[in-house]
Amino acid sequence: MAQNPLQKYFRQPKIFISLPSKGIYNTPGVIQGDVTNLPVYGMTGMDEIIMKTPDALLTGDSVVKVIESCCPSIKNAWELSNLDTDLMLAAIRIATFGTTMGVLHTCPKCGHENAYDIELGQIIDHFAKCEYESKVVVDQLIVKLQPLSYKQVSEFALKNYSMQKTLQQSSAIEDELERQQVVAGLYKQLGVLRNEIFAAGIESVDMPSGSVSERVFIIEWLDNADKATFDTIKKVINRNNESWKTPAMPVQCEECESENLLRIELDQASFFDNA
Repeated sequence: MAQNPLQKYFRQPKIFISLPSKGIYNTPGVIQGDVTNLPVYGMTGMDEIIMKTPDALLTGDSVVKVIESCCPSIKNAWELSNLDTDLMLAAIRIATFGTTMGVLHTCPKCGHENAYDIELGQIIDHFAKCEYESKVVVDQLIVKLQPLSYKQVSEFALKNYSMQKTLQQSSAIEDELERQQVVAGLYKQLGVLRNEIFAAGIESVDMPSGSVSERVFIIEWLDNADKATFDTIKKVINRNNESWKTPAMPVQCEECESENLLRIELDQASFFDNA
């Protein structure tokens, strides 16, 4: 096949990043090349359309397609560690629109709407310093944690969304006994989902007699573990989740001069709007 004479005008990488999850997980076939120096390209016109497609946003399909388009070294973004997702989105935003992003924020104290220019490089720097707690010691057990893949996070989020919507709709059930039964069933399902999420974040459980990595056994153990054990694991998982959020940035209201913290949620529908 002849080489396209326009190839020299193709987009070029605008930023190179190091994935924060390097050394934490290594799923074969997900990434090709040096994870400490991955090239990131700006979005194409088609990428921008994909990022504004509601159904694709809901399922996570749009994020996967855009990441694979803008970082060709990532061959299967569904299996990308969720720790890397926000960093990738920030890097793609920088490669496409530049290092600053206009954000509107309403002051919680006086109600004034402020306009800020946020330096997205702060997000890149934040993730470069994050550390993942991968072990929890509980009595004689060593629980080895692992970050969820983007596919797992998307699937769990869809399940939770569906249950929450059903829970909201249950208020319209006129028969009180029926409503109570529906609500009780939903809370039970939410509890099961919570354990599935925690189990997915556990790579294995080491004990004096050996190691257990089978998902069904880990879920059964979580279902039957005492509260102290569950809470110890939950505390570390929650601490990881909190530390790997995008950083809260200090801002000042121009009206009342109060100091506030602004955290950019990387909601794909608005984050990639070139304001």
